[in-house]
Amino acid sequence: MRVIAGDKKGLILKTLDGGDIVRPTTDKVKEAVFSSVQFELEHCTFLDLFAGSGQMGIEALSRGAKTAFFVDENRKSIAVCKENLTRAGYIGSGAVVIHSDCRSFLCSVDDKFDIAFLDPPYGKELINSVLPMVTQVVKPGGTIICESSVDEQLPEEAGGFSVDRIRRYGKIKITYYTQNQN
Repeated sequence: MRVIAGDKKGLILKTLDGGDIVRPTTDKVKEAVFSSVQFELEHCTFLDLFAGSGQMGIEALSRGAKTAFFVDENRKSIAVCKENLTRAGYIGSGAVVIHSDCRSFLCSVDDKFDIAFLDPPYGKELINSVLPMVTQVVKPGGTIICESSVDEQLPEEAGGFSVDRIRRYGKIKITYYTQNQN
């Protein structure tokens, strides 16, 4: 796993062993996601919810995000995330690492995000349960991006956001939500 573009391009990142629990986003999917939001990244505030190794938030910082929040409830994931952020030189410089379950974080955070990326463990319907909460912490005009298995049914709408587009990459589905226009 590596940073694929930006000022940290080529940096090798550590990942966790974990089989079904840990499933890093592939380079192909990561490139597609970041290509789709490339003009929104500069100086944005990025949320990497279910951060795991932190690779998506690190990619956002490498491509010009001002700040990235890394949230995960697994202690081992947080440790690997911090190690990767240290290797990238982002500790104390744009990275905010939070060891918390997603619901507690979403209920307590005061910050608002331009882009939120959700990649929870597959098959637990976590996106369905937390998406309404995520919509409350995304700025007007922001984007919510959800990674799931292709067979997982995600809601068409939540909290004033609706599906903008869906892309499939083998067994992975990326769903983009944008704010409804009234």
